[in-house]
Amino acid sequence: MTAEQPAATEPILLRTDTDGVATLTLNRPQARNALSMALMAEMLSALEAISDDDSVKVVVLAGTGPAFCAGHDLKELRSDPRRKTYEAVFDRCSKLMLAITRLPKPVIARVHGIATAAGCQLVATCDLAVASEDARFATPGVNIGLFCSTPMVALSRAVPRKQAMEMLLTGELIPARRAVEIGLINRAVPAAELDGAVADLARRIADKSPLTLAIGKEAFYRQIDLDLATAYAYASEVMTANMMARDAEEGIDAFLAKRKPVWRGQ
Repeated sequence: MTAEQPAATEPILLRTDTDGVATLTLNRPQARNALSMALMAEMLSALEAISDDDSVKVVVLAGTGPAFCAGHDLKELRSDPRRKTYEAVFDRCSKLMLAITRLPKPVIARVHGIATAAGCQLVATCDLAVASEDARFATPGVNIGLFCSTPMVALSRAVPRKQAMEMLLTGELIPARRAVEIGLINRAVPAAELDGAVADLARRIADKSPLTLAIGKEAFYRQIDLDLATAYAYASEVMTANMMARDAEEGIDAFLAKRKPVWRGQ
């Protein structure tokens, strides 16, 4: 099944392949995969399960139907217009984004159609992103009187400041090629090649030591906002600890012996 084929009525579909790649698919195609409270709860549960599954090395985040994700479910938000309702929605969304960042496994966004508002936030939050050439991205909250403040957190950490502000202040859609230029996504490919490009990237990452991937992902996000001297001190500690791991010993020995390493995740 491709990521764009509709399936059952569950808001989230989870498939784990034998190559260590798990595909987590948003499955509300009729609502452009809007992030309802139920969908976000299911995503959090799925990410927790993936975190504990040693067979999973890489996660692909995809969407069914005509769009990757159109953001929050505005109908749901307006159905109960109380402060505590809004607080609950944005709190759960923030927890979801943090869960993706804290997941000890790389997450690749597979983007087609549109990724807008909190959908664009999802793309910016994922470690990597590959999109079809006809995909488009936006933080359009300003157009309806609701500034994309929570999407701004991820967006401003993924792209240069001026580019983030332009997206946030205009709310205009940008094409995939522009998203590549500003660093929101890694690459854009023809729609027919999207699944293959994502699978190739996922397999190349899954071939690495899962322990090393987990160490590296955590270290990346911890050091990124530190001052230079503190970042080097922290990274030196991480690299020293990493050198003591069995997989590092195996990887170096395999390199010197010109053979393929055998990872144990230790």
